[in-house]
Amino acid sequence: MAVPQRRTSKTRKRMRRTHFKLQVPGMNPCPNCGEMKMSHRVCDRFLTEAK
Repeated sequence: MAVPQRRTSKTRKRMRRTHFKLQVPGMNPCPNCGEMKMSHRVCDRFLTEAK
């Protein structure tokens, strides 16, 4: 069975975990109302007015 020969230091462990983070979605202002919305998505305000 594979077992590490040395203990992993705090610095090395934290360096490995720097990639485990949340991605921020791409937000753009809506050209109609100016509210922030996700890219390539219909604005929520536009959907409620269309109903």
